[in-house]
This record gives sequence, structure tokens and C-alpha cells, in this order.
Amino acid sequence: MDNSDIPGIRTLGSTACRISELVLHCADPEVLARFWSGVLGYVELDREDGAIEIGPPDVGFGGLQPTIILSPSSDPRTGRLPLHIDVNPVDRDQDAELERLLALGARPADVGQTGNEQWHVLADPEGNEFCLLRKRLEP
Repeated sequence: MDNSDIPGIRTLGSTACRISELVLHCADPEVLARFWSGVLGYVELDREDGAIEIGPPDVGFGGLQPTIILSPSSDPRTGRLPLHIDVNPVDRDQDAELERLLALGARPADVGQTGNEQWHVLADPEGNEFCLLRKRLEP
């Protein structure tokens, strides 16, 4: 893919990879698999050695959206994750999606935001922060 015609985009070479899986180490893969499946409309794809892989229905691994592997870990997490997930509503506005995510078990998280942001910072049931962005995307 060559983006050289797009103003402000500088490429560093040809595309060689894309993200296929995100792996999240967690204390309880069952709880997080249920939560993230509800958030994203994913289904369980596989189980192996206590890990649960979830992904888009009817596509599974290798589709355009990455799958998520919830991998059991007994190591306590210290501090914030260096990477977090951002999600966008697809079939409702941001306020309605916020209500839905809170009903699924998300909770508001304070990471120092001012209150003027166009996104909501939330935490999943194990405290992993993620953001609900404002822009509505096509499903």
C-alpha cells in the first residue's frame, strides 16, 4: 500500500504485516471473554491451556479485525498498561453506548482527564483502561 499521495502521510516502506491478535494477560479469562465479547459483538473461537480467543462471528482469525486472546496470568499488574484499546459506537450514539458498556460491567476510570474530552475513559472488570470515542463507525 502506497500512501505517498496522501498529504501529511509519510511511509516508511511497504506494508508487511497487520495486527491479527491482541493478547491480554488477565486473572480471569472467563470474565474478560464475556465482557469483551459483549462490548465488541465477538464470539468465542478457541480455548487452549486456559486461554480464550474471541473474535468476530463468521470470520474468526485472519479477518480484518484482530481477535483477542485472554491469557491467564497470576502475575499482579502494577500501574497502567502501556497500551489500551479504543472503541467506537457503531449502531447508537456515544451516550447510549456508554450506558450499554456500563451495564456490561465497565466502570469510569480517572486517568487525569479534564472533563472536556470527547471520549470516556473506562475500565474493564479487571481494571484495564479503554476509551469510548465519540465518532460513530459503520458496523
